[in-house]
Amino acid sequence: MSPSLVLIVSACLFLAIGVPVAFALGMATVATLLLATTFPLMVLLKETFTGIDSFPLMAVPFFILAAELMSGGSLTEVLLRFAGQFVGHKRGGLGYTNVVALTFFSGISGSALADAAGPGSMLIRMMDKAGYDRAYAAALTASTAIVGPIIPPSIIMIIYALQDDSVSVGALFAAGIIPGLLIAAAMCVVNFHVSKQRNYKGEGRLPPLREILLTTWKAIPAILLPVVILGGMRAGWFTPTEASVVAVFYALLCGKYVYRTLAWRAVPDILARSALLSASVLIIIGLSASFAWLLTIEGVPQQMADWLIGMNLTPWMFLIAVNIFLLLFGIFIEPLPGVMVLAPILAPVALKLGVDPVHFAMIVIVNLTLGMITPPVGGLLFVTCNVSKVPMGKLVRELVPFLWAHGAVLMVLTFVPALSTWLPRLWGFSR
Repeated sequence: MSPSLVLIVSACLFLAIGVPVAFALGMATVATLLLATTFPLMVLLKETFTGIDSFPLMAVPFFILAAELMSGGSLTEVLLRFAGQFVGHKRGGLGYTNVVALTFFSGISGSALADAAGPGSMLIRMMDKAGYDRAYAAALTASTAIVGPIIPPSIIMIIYALQDDSVSVGALFAAGIIPGLLIAAAMCVVNFHVSKQRNYKGEGRLPPLREILLTTWKAIPAILLPVVILGGMRAGWFTPTEASVVAVFYALLCGKYVYRTLAWRAVPDILARSALLSASVLIIIGLSASFAWLLTIEGVPQQMADWLIGMNLTPWMFLIAVNIFLLLFGIFIEPLPGVMVLAPILAPVALKLGVDPVHFAMIVIVNLTLGMITPPVGGLLFVTCNVSKVPMGKLVRELVPFLWAHGAVLMVLTFVPALSTWLPRLWGFSR
């Protein structure tokens, strides 16, 4: 059996028996190195370290820390009040509040799991008390939380830019804004129809103008974080890595001196949580890098690229095929290792076929992120079930209309490249 076949088959077997994705890829690499005596086991350690030995990757722990600091500074409550004042009084108002609040929060956290476990859990409880079906509230939260990795800042976009030299972190950050807003709008459309069918009524009335202005004024510092990051990068004041450090100091300033809710005694716990989350992300990246290195050494990406090019697909046929493949692939693989393994294979083929690299990057990122809410392996489903105490079966049944809405948005993004490329070009991140 060839080393590449051993690598792929063993990875599938480990995944099938429930081994976490990062360790499944690492164990598959070990099995291949043991059976194929061409390389020593030291390759695993070397390539794992090389995979995380990157200056741009330093942005990951800093963005995670910035999100934790903002959350520790009562950001969730501020954004909930800000979102609720505009839509809370309408039919299905708490559903709209859920979507709007998580969309704003995604511009800070960059993580779907953090959005679902933090503000998402609060919103589920609020909707449950207001008479919404708890399973529906959980499904709406999970479906909206995937905006987290799409609206900047986004950890998965940083990883993608490291795998594909034809795109920059700034271009991907700008490219994610419109797709993220489209997904949020689609979730609002589903909420409108479900709320009408089930008669989910709004809470109270539209607040007076004075109260709206006051709440908006309090929310502005939190909302400005993505603007500071993108604006500073566009102006050339700092790189994406330096932007992550700026985000940390900005979050600390807001929590301690603007909102005055971040206590110094809470900082050690915030640092500990950030360190644990950063370590888990970097372990995934490192072990995925060793797996991807073996694939490259065995020539698998080149063979797949030659095979795809040899099929003489048109760009649109290629994108349709990629969508189908990634949706299936994303069911079993988390977004970060998915990007590490697939971006080096598919991105060069897309470039040769004339597909804009930023457009293609967004297709890959949105597809793999959708895998987080597709059973049986979707990580976001398990987190949402845990925080909502809703059985998986009920959650999946409520997810059906949201999955259709996500599919419709994905098709629009696929066939309208300008939705992904317009802002990066307008802001000078790409040509």
